[in-house]
Amino acid sequence: MRAALRAFGALTLMGAAACAAVATSTPGPLPAADRALRMEARHVPLGLGGATLAPGVRYAGGLILRGPDLHGLSDLKITDAGPTEARAWVVSDFGDLIRFTLRLDRNGRLTSADTATSRPLSGPDGAILTPKANADAEGLAILPDGRVLIAFERDHRIWSYGTGASARPVAVATPATALPDNAGLEGLAPAGLTGWLALAEEGGAWLCAIDCVPMGRSTLIPADDYRFTGADRDPAGDGWFVVERFYRPPLDMRVRVRRLSAEGVLSAPLIQLRPPASVDNFEGIAAVATPTGTRLYLLSDDNANPLQKTLLLAFDTPG
Repeated sequence: MRAALRAFGALTLMGAAACAAVATSTPGPLPAADRALRMEARHVPLGLGGATLAPGVRYAGGLILRGPDLHGLSDLKITDAGPTEARAWVVSDFGDLIRFTLRLDRNGRLTSADTATSRPLSGPDGAILTPKANADAEGLAILPDGRVLIAFERDHRIWSYGTGASARPVAVATPATALPDNAGLEGLAPAGLTGWLALAEEGGAWLCAIDCVPMGRSTLIPADDYRFTGADRDPAGDGWFVVERFYRPPLDMRVRVRRLSAEGVLSAPLIQLRPPASVDNFEGIAAVATPTGTRLYLLSDDNANPLQKTLLLAFDTPG
């Protein structure tokens, strides 16, 4: 693992030098402007039973999000976090970039969401991505320099949409590994100053910059029939928070959150949810520093299925 970390560090430094020497933006703005998105946010309790939280972890509020164009939300990151609001960035299975504002009460609990906008993602030629097999966005990362990276499955790839998602995309380092059609790169998160972590749904973790280096001594595979569905960097340390989903049809849906160390080791669960708790197909995770630790937001993908829900839940973890 030390060799892999040294190699990744060298790649990251090379990447930073390359960015300093070569312009990486592409000409022309994205072809489609943001449009207002109708969104309704209603409070949801964690529920009685079904939730197991590690010592010091507490529920900090939750929402059910509804709207005619608010489906298939597959990853989440947070910017501009303050004491009473924050900006959510979301990608969807249908090739959309969605942004909205989170509202917090004076105690920091999640209470509402509003001012949503949506934009279809484009390809390098500026054309809107179609069909769904070409637009299935599953992972989202916002790097320290402001670049927005998006991972797609089916046609497995990672693209950079530039600072603030303001440019046409360019391909960046993607793991050179064969992945199942509908079980590709699900977790995407910053790593170091200019690199990123990529997680595959059924197993596999890579640290990427100029190239992608496998993480750990052996392939990182979630246990107990869980699947990786999201990741974000721990703002208080060198590792990441990882969300894992378990599904056994027709009714058994579970999720858990664990820490992933820089050495490729997963911790005991910090959060575990199963029915009758508020739980659905959680795929997105965002980690935000707070005065007392880290706020974790979990977002579920309803698969455009009327029997499922788009849930946004908040949890506070100690420092």
